[in-house]
Amino acid sequence: MKKVEIERQDLTFNFLEKHCPPPIKLLDLGTPNNLSKVIASKGYEVINTQGQDLDVELDIVNNVDVELVTALEILEHLVAPLNVLKVIKAKKLIATIPLRLWFAKAYRSKNDPWDRHFHEFEDWQFDWLLEKAGWTIIDTEKWISRTKINGIRPLLRNFTPRYYAVYAERK
Repeated sequence: MKKVEIERQDLTFNFLEKHCPPPIKLLDLGTPNNLSKVIASKGYEVINTQGQDLDVELDIVNNVDVELVTALEILEHLVAPLNVLKVIKAKKLIATIPLRLWFAKAYRSKNDPWDRHFHEFEDWQFDWLLEKAGWTIIDTEKWISRTKINGIRPLLRNFTPRYYAVYAERK
């Protein structure tokens, strides 16, 4: 795993632990991955979705009883993230997204047809989406994605926030 990915993974875990320390049962919107394995190894009970199209297949979200839902860099891949955000029954949400960068186009993998961003939000847009879905934002953080690659865009990434983390609650 790249150093940048490990740094982002650590930032994400620290944000999670700050707001929802273990033990806690959570639904992670996304297939099992390195981060969900780390979270589980730290005392969380993690249930992952299994690759469902969360724009239209919401049964897993509707039928699981958890205290917390995590949406870690997945909502930008959905055409209609409002749908899944509205049906979450848990009272706590931790979400991370890549921020829209003025100097780069939205991400789209050339090799994987599922690995693309339908949305890259500005922070205020994501806040508005969460509020429209019935969430109250409690805390946010922005993170930089440092790189040692040469070029104008990599240089700009060294001081321009690229990721946005939100902790929100619902009554």
